Amino acid sequence: MGFKNFRCARIILSGNEIMHMIRKGQMKDDGHERTGVAQFNALAI
Repeated sequence: MGFKNFRCARIILSGNEIMHMIRKGQMKDDGHERTGVAQFNALAI
């Protein structure tokens, strides 16, 4: 992919892993119904 340094690669790849976990329904959300985008935004804040 051409990452410029290890830190950037780690951040991008961990974000991809989080999206896969959300899509598979592996993220627990305290009983709130949220879309995948809303879950990702809640984690990013």
